Amino acid sequence: MKQSYRFYRGCYRVARAILAVFYRFSVLGKENVPEGAVMICANHSSVLDPLFIAFALGIENHIHIMAKAELYKVPVLSAIVRKLGTIRVDRGIQDMNAVKETIGYLKKGEKVAIFPEGTRKPVENAVAAKSGAVKLAQYSKAPILPLFIPRKKPLFRRLRIVIGEPFFIEKTGPKRTPEEYLQLAGDLMGKIEALNPDA
Repeated sequence: MKQSYRFYRGCYRVARAILAVFYRFSVLGKENVPEGAVMICANHSSVLDPLFIAFALGIENHIHIMAKAELYKVPVLSAIVRKLGTIRVDRGIQDMNAVKETIGYLKKGEKVAIFPEGTRKPVENAVAAKSGAVKLAQYSKAPILPLFIPRKKPLFRRLRIVIGEPFFIEKTGPKRTPEEYLQLAGDLMGKIEALNPDA
């Protein structure tokens, strides 16, 4: 077992025990999680969302979560996120190192989580989704697993996370235009929001 996965499992157990005091979790669609490589795409409204993704997929899956570069500048926290096997992303540029690292994990059959909205959004459809997720899915040939996390998370209430069915971004003949990628990104967010059990 890799050192990063051992550390991940230890942090998982601690975080799960702490958050279980404040939330009752339920996960729908766990059977949709495929073996091997997959890119988990979820909506994003809270700093806790990466933890909720990890809890939804279970401790048996080591999730490599894309994390903003600013986290790597915080003492102590930077060491933790590195040990967890996260992927550093500089949101201000086209970060090719993050792209290569993500595709590398997927090619090795591992699981990566990304938030297509790019940052936290407290309500649905606050901004258009960015195209990075669908481009990565197309280049890596890995399936996308849509996952919905409730944007409102009242304490001491049940938090229902829903996992949808995986699907692929098929490569077409001619190169897709930026507008076509944005359309695919919008379709992806539509699939995620359609999983909302309270919609």
